[in-house]
Amino acid sequence: MALGTVTAPHELRFDTGRVCLDLLATTHPVERLGSVEVLRAWITGSGLVPTGTALAHADASWPAAFRELRGWLAPLVRGRPVPGVRSYDLALARINELARAAPPVPRAVPGEDGALVRRLDGPPGRAALLAAVARDAVDLLTDPVARGGLRQCEGDNCPIVYVDTSRGRRRRWCSSEICGNRERVARHRRRAALARA
Repeated sequence: MALGTVTAPHELRFDTGRVCLDLLATTHPVERLGSVEVLRAWITGSGLVPTGTALAHADASWPAAFRELRGWLAPLVRGRPVPGVRSYDLALARINELARAAPPVPRAVPGEDGALVRRLDGPPGRAALLAAVARDAVDLLTDPVARGGLRQCEGDNCPIVYVDTSRGRRRRWCSSEICGNRERVARHRRRAALARA
């Protein structure tokens, strides 16, 4: 599967521009973090760990913890900052608390061809991986340029939020291949219907 494309509800997307936003995208079009296996695939696909990192120690508590983190992220990135509102303040406090844990420790090791590759110092724990996502959220929320580039997909019924880094900041969809294509097809059908009328 190419990054940024999805052909089935169980496939994962990594086209929002940030790990924390990729986590938010796991709710669309259906819940995608329903099993440990899918969460392991998401953790690797998001780049939180290098490909080939053993995640066999992940248990049934992991998907629930990542879904909880996702729930705290949503009010922080899907609207304007509203300090003083209880739900916003609770979400921000929880993200800050999760970010306090040490993230996975990377190290450079020689690969099979002698070139240095990234590996982790040991199997990453759940708290370390949650911390990495929470830290990404803290970076996003405190960077005025990145925050200013946050966009809601203009696709029908698409809740995905992404960082618009396109030239001229004119990106309209989370994915040109998915929501953009749907919009182009709908536009074509409308024109064809008008031509027939």
